[in-house]
Amino acid sequence: MAWQVSGRYVESCSCDYICLCTPANYTGPMSKGDCRFALAFHIDQGRYEDVRLDGLSFVVIGRAPGPNMTDGNIAMGIITDERASAEQQQALVAIGSGQAGGPMGGLLPLVGSFVGATPGAIEFRGSGLSWSFFVPGLVDAAVEGMASPVKEGEPLIIDNTGHPANSRLALAKATRSHLHAMGFDWDDESGRNNAHFAPFSWSG
Repeated sequence: MAWQVSGRYVESCSCDYICLCTPANYTGPMSKGDCRFALAFHIDQGRYEDVRLDGLSFVVIGRAPGPNMTDGNIAMGIITDERASAEQQQALVAIGSGQAGGPMGGLLPLVGSFVGATPGAIEFRGSGLSWSFFVPGLVDAAVEGMASPVKEGEPLIIDNTGHPANSRLALAKATRSHLHAMGFDWDDESGRNNAHFAPFSWSG
């Protein structure tokens, strides 16, 4: 199935800033023994074959048992936009889970279980250095980019990475991270856990 999506992504994970997964090519140890994560994607423009996906969002959630990401056995689920039709829901799950190929498909060898998908009223907001996403009763996360000391209003960047969202990511800390969905539970308001944000453009 031919597909293409582009928009904005925001991520929060339970590792301390800076999470070693990306700069160590997924071989770095998780700072808390395992990793809980929530990756939100808002699609500005997109289609899955002839199904339009403009304006929809989805959130990839899960837990990697560690001690590093390459050990695999990751449990993962998808929260889909409740405004989506049945066909759009199926497309979002296929893209977000990697079943449709693309960047997320490259992670499938590390996924031990896909726990399913559930719809939710996803709110995705942000600009500049401040980004957030919220799904009532399921996820509530906000992140703040680490400001560049040389370019006002822009974040510090890590580039040329193997991250599926984008090879170029803003470095950030999460100001809040709450996840209670599909058996995943996590709360952190320390302001010290890792986050990223970036535009994304995928196809398959």
